[in-house]
Amino acid sequence: MVWKPHVTVAAVIEQGKRFLVVEEETSYGLQFNQPAGHLEEGEDLITAIKREVQEETGWQFEPEYIVSIQLWRKSPDSPSFVRVCFSGHCHSHNPMQQLDEGIVATHWLTRDEIETERHRLRSPLVLISIDDYLSGQRHPLSLLKSFIDLDHE
Repeated sequence: MVWKPHVTVAAVIEQGKRFLVVEEETSYGLQFNQPAGHLEEGEDLITAIKREVQEETGWQFEPEYIVSIQLWRKSPDSPSFVRVCFSGHCHSHNPMQQLDEGIVATHWLTRDEIETERHRLRSPLVLISIDDYLSGQRHPLSLLKSFIDLDHE
């Protein structure tokens, strides 16, 4: 069997000391997460995070930095995830947009409000990513290089 981690993207989005989170239905009940999701075939990471934020929140997202690249596995029997976490800003909200299946609501919460809901976080990466962002971790988007459908001889 070949081991293949899932590639995901996530966004830490701050406005007025509040962070955009989604409340979503999971097999563990309602949980909070950053706008996040899986990389789709043929898609680069920047396109993926813009799409995921828009689909899950109705906001247009402009990534500005990479906060971190995370490797996470909940337990030895769980799948592994390589998660690229971005930060940036939102604009052009469409409150009438139907959100992705499973998304119940979006919220702008302070870091302390998110900490209070620690037991309802989709993964520990939610709070870790916010703390990384708040500590000033910012890496240029130019670290990402995409070579999709490139002819190579």
